[in-house]
Amino acid sequence: MNSYYYVHPNTIKETPIIEIQNEQKEKVFTCQRIYSNSLKRVFDKLLENKYFLTYKTYNLDQQELFTCRKISRKGKVYYEVIDEQKNEKYTLAYDGWQQMIPDLIITKGNFLMKIHKEMEDWSSFLVNDTVVARWRANLQNDSFHIELQIEEEAPITNPAFYIAVSQCVLYIGG
Repeated sequence: MNSYYYVHPNTIKETPIIEIQNEQKEKVFTCQRIYSNSLKRVFDKLLENKYFLTYKTYNLDQQELFTCRKISRKGKVYYEVIDEQKNEKYTLAYDGWQQMIPDLIITKGNFLMKIHKEMEDWSSFLVNDTVVARWRANLQNDSFHIELQIEEEAPITNPAFYIAVSQCVLYIGG
């Protein structure tokens, strides 16, 4: 299992560059909430910073790795994850709107991964009902201390994928 760590401010209003570290405390990549233009940032502020939601992950050379963005169309909310290196798209959608905390489903072709969201414990990424990764945020003082664990047999092993997804759907919560 590989583990990754980062600290995020306890606010969705700030958009700092966040450094992700591995178990050896080495910086391995960064992530940041971004806005495509200043008008979206202003409108988003009016909408409690939850409408225009895009997180990007970058390698150490500042090349984009993954983008996760919230899409609201015709009353439906879903997310799109783009592997910027391979130019592949994954779709995230809620499964079970009638539940208090619905699970999410990540799909691309025949690929299917579930995210079981927990508010105060590990949120799990599952493939065929097996946990392949998990993410947790613990509030300490004025920031969240966040940990990601990825199992060796996970079909997606790039931590930038899980961080982009987790920041959009687990941290902000859409």
